[in-house]
Amino acid sequence: MRETPAGHDALLLDFADDEIPWRRALHAGRTLRAAVEDGRLPHVVDVIPTAQAVLVQSRPGGGIDRLGVHRVLRAAGDPSTEVDALDPEPVEIRVVYDGDDLDAVADRLGTDVTGVVAAHTGILWRVQFMGFAPGFGYLVPDEPPDDPVVERLCSVPRRAESRTTVPVGAVAVAAGHSAVYPRSSPGGWNLLGRTDAALWDLDRDPPALLEPGRRVRFTAS
Repeated sequence: MRETPAGHDALLLDFADDEIPWRRALHAGRTLRAAVEDGRLPHVVDVIPTAQAVLVQSRPGGGIDRLGVHRVLRAAGDPSTEVDALDPEPVEIRVVYDGDDLDAVADRLGTDVTGVVAAHTGILWRVQFMGFAPGFGYLVPDEPPDDPVVERLCSVPRRAESRTTVPVGAVAVAAGHSAVYPRSSPGGWNLLGRTDAALWDLDRDPPALLEPGRRVRFTAS
């Protein structure tokens, strides 16, 4: 882990050199959020995990308690078995696989539409981090793929040209990630299908269906 100052009141913890950076970042983010909630880091106001780093933000003007942050992380111990224990039941998202890019993805993978659907539903995904729009989770395979078609699915790049509008509920893949668009927006991912699942609902507590670290299983509807 590398520690990088991010102004007077913040700290960036970079796990890029770890064997699985996103798992370490996820573990650190959850550990630090728990410490904020139980009062061990009283001056911290936000903990933001990314693909391989965590930003820890304190109240403006008060500085950042670097020693306190490191003390919390040391006390957490080995993160290797922590992730699965927190969410034993994956979120199930039912998908109608009729996306506009389904045939093109099948051609790239050297399979047919049925093969793409089998690959996408056969992966147990995990939310690596949240971003782009409220409720938008960047999902990665929970374990390295051991099937050639699945491996190729996880290497499909973004589209050469982005769409000006992607419909709400679109299920897509790009650059090793899968995601569900929580609202209509521009986007350059490959559309595999659609779901009625509400990824963001202000009448729900919490509004986001997903959170960093949560596991996700897509099923064909």
